[in-house]
Amino acid sequence: MSISQVKNLQRRLLNLEQEAIDEINRACGHELWVSLGFDALDTLEDPARRARANYYYGQLQTARELQQVLA
Repeated sequence: MSISQVKNLQRRLLNLEQEAIDEINRACGHELWVSLGFDALDTLEDPARRARANYYYGQLQTARELQQVLA
């Protein structure tokens, strides 16, 4: 991969990471999950919100893992 392709991929991964964080915040209604971790998502009572938070948490973890590989 060229340097420009790597930088473009890193930028897209940052966008995916931010989207995931925003969606998890919306699903939880707060940012406490950042300090409490993944377990905070399982305490959501609404199954739809819990599913959405878990989906985006998986997206967040994937984006971060790919960023580490590229670093």
